[in-house]
Amino acid sequence: MAAMSWPTQDELHEIRKIVCEMSGKGTEDVRVVVSPYRICPLGAHVDHQGGIVSAMTINKGILLGFVPSGDTQVTLQSGQFKGEVRFRVNETLKPRHTISKGEEVKVDNSSQSPDEFDWGKYARGALYALQSRGNNLAQGIIGYICGSEGLDSSGLSSSAAVGIAYLLALETANSLTVSPTENIEYDRVIENEYLGLRNGIMDQSAILLSSRGCLTYMNCKTKEHKLIDPPKFVEDHEGEPQKGYKILLAFSGLRQALTSNPGYNSRVAESQEAAKVLLRASGNVELEAYEAYKFKLEPNLAKRAEHYFSENMRVAKGLEAWASGELRDFGELMTASGLSSIKNYECGCEPLIQLYEVLLRAPGVFGARFSGAGFRGCCVALVDATCASEAANFVKEEYSRLQPVLASQLSHGSAVMICEAGDCARVI
Repeated sequence: MAAMSWPTQDELHEIRKIVCEMSGKGTEDVRVVVSPYRICPLGAHVDHQGGIVSAMTINKGILLGFVPSGDTQVTLQSGQFKGEVRFRVNETLKPRHTISKGEEVKVDNSSQSPDEFDWGKYARGALYALQSRGNNLAQGIIGYICGSEGLDSSGLSSSAAVGIAYLLALETANSLTVSPTENIEYDRVIENEYLGLRNGIMDQSAILLSSRGCLTYMNCKTKEHKLIDPPKFVEDHEGEPQKGYKILLAFSGLRQALTSNPGYNSRVAESQEAAKVLLRASGNVELEAYEAYKFKLEPNLAKRAEHYFSENMRVAKGLEAWASGELRDFGELMTASGLSSIKNYECGCEPLIQLYEVLLRAPGVFGARFSGAGFRGCCVALVDATCASEAANFVKEEYSRLQPVLASQLSHGSAVMICEAGDCARVI
């Protein structure tokens, strides 16, 4: 198997150099957290309801170089955002979404507005999560964080990758031994309790549990997980041998933080209300109960339930298709998942839906869907490896024709990206 393409040695060298300049330490003292972004081919919008999901990481993501600070001080700089964030690990933090705006961000430069330093909320969230579960930290970090260019706010769960990066750095600096499953819970605390986002555990599970080339399966109710080996390719429906796949990321130009979009939390609430109606009617929330009592659901709740049950069935079928190397069958399930997100979960918007439809017409694409919640960001597709460049060019041209203003806001190199499967988060 070829060597990992990310991070490159040049990227690691540059990050270590910056941290050395910040801290006065040598390059041999700098550790780097590699925290990849993830895609969810099947299992969208069901993790918060205890559904079953599939996911894998890609060879793009977050890099956080750091050294222990030698005291309780945390000092952070970012490759994407201005300013320097400072706080101490012995501070007592409160959930961010329940405190006033003036208390949200503490900065050491009064000439700048707090919003410019808002990117530090995930670092504070990591400290809050560790503190809230009984960990007393004595060692801060001096760190520099950056993400793969053009991929922030893209629907690839950059927020979970950032949260996990800070957790791993703080844990390493304080010699804490923490399992991946414990860090899944810690990152859930960052998102749910500290920031007030009502998402599930699929994102952090994918980032922490994945293995290169494998499809990660997780039951979000029981926390059972397993890795499905990379597909052993078989002949396609025309009798030709398949040459493998690439991951295509196509960007809409829409960027909005999920925590600021009420659509996501409202969909979660509606899904939960549908489950309550079925539970009261039948005593359980299984497929049989839905089929027998769906007439009791209001139209929007019925749509949310239909998505939940049909998506779980698609995941189960998708695991079999992946293991068998049937990428066309797997892709068709992805496409059906994308359609259900539009029709039943009612997420997406005109540009994203147009982008999804363009991907389905691109040469060599097995299947496509929104990436992430579907309110902004990108669409993801699996494409025949031999057609990846042709498909990427097709998507760029077609989307530019449909959405010229949004497409013009994307740099040429980030409008459509060809990626490979990645590995799990780690410290190097």
